[in-house]
Amino acid sequence: MTFTTQLRIPGPTPLPERIVRAMNRPMIDHRGPEFAAILSEITAGAKRVFKTGNDLLLLTSSGTGGLESAVANLVSPGDEVVVALCGNFGERFAALAAAYGADVARLEFDWGKPVEASELRGFLDQRPNARVVLLTHNETSTGLTNPLRELARVARDADRIVVVDGVSSISSIDIETDAWGIDVAVSGSQKGWMAPPGLALVSVSERAWEQQSKARSPRFYFDWKEAKTWAEKGMTPFTPAVPVAFALHEGLRMLEEEGLDHVYERHARLARATQAGLKALGFHLFAQDGYRSNTVTSALPPHGLDIAALRKLLDNKYGVVIAGGQGKMTGKMVRVGHLGAVAEGDVVQVIWAIEQALEELDIAPADGRGVAAVTASVQGVPATSR
Repeated sequence: MTFTTQLRIPGPTPLPERIVRAMNRPMIDHRGPEFAAILSEITAGAKRVFKTGNDLLLLTSSGTGGLESAVANLVSPGDEVVVALCGNFGERFAALAAAYGADVARLEFDWGKPVEASELRGFLDQRPNARVVLLTHNETSTGLTNPLRELARVARDADRIVVVDGVSSISSIDIETDAWGIDVAVSGSQKGWMAPPGLALVSVSERAWEQQSKARSPRFYFDWKEAKTWAEKGMTPFTPAVPVAFALHEGLRMLEEEGLDHVYERHARLARATQAGLKALGFHLFAQDGYRSNTVTSALPPHGLDIAALRKLLDNKYGVVIAGGQGKMTGKMVRVGHLGAVAEGDVVQVIWAIEQALEELDIAPADGRGVAAVTASVQGVPATSR
């Protein structure tokens, strides 16, 4: 049998045909009026998704580059910085701050458990000199979404600069940047925006600009001031990823045509369906109930299952690509992405393939229970956004 590849990792995500067509056009002058119009429309559309009236900067980089820009523009060597973390990407944020010479104060929680607002409040009370707080919204290494609204409120009430890694959440999970008091939020084009990797989106508040004017870390490529100055002229300071901008421009159109509320409902619905299907197949969901991500599901395997063998079989025979664990969970879990251009049929195909593979690997019979659980979840539970 021949299958269309199902790329079900937490990103990069599959490209809809509309996105591919949008990129299949001649190159344009990145200093000309056509690119200026595209940049203006991307900026306006992204602000609507971020729900912000703040500046929105477009940087040619991965999402991690956007996070590095936040550290480079807000932190001086020797500054105390609080990082609240519960997974591999929180660890990365901490490492970024340390690389810029920050004195990193780590508020750590067990992987699979959310950061607790009450713990963050007490942690900040003990560190009055820590001006910047780094938070991870959606921790894809564990399939967990932190209670960002509560965490941001705690940090903002303590008069700290609130910086959020929203790389894998913004455009798939609701966020209210301004209403929640978030000073800096970062996302990446290769996630729910349905574009290829290559562009980071960074919102910057007035409070963050004030902090930026005082910070003394070296910066050049990621200098926000330069990015803003050139954006006001309809350009970027350096050569942008023009084809990715074409794709992001079209991705924003698709998001708004569907309607953001419907986008968030769809992601929540498909997350529940994926969770139901994996549970029916004997997997154990890793993230704490109530905080499971709407963009990626993490699960521990049934007894006796070799995860590497499962992933290899899924890819080679069924055209299904899922992710393994990261960091200390390498080789210990599977992660199934369901963000961006994904529908019920995609989840059905992935769960069906996993069930077939489990039988071939002598773990459990393929009796249709996985697909039945997906179908029951989709048909029987009203969709709600997180």
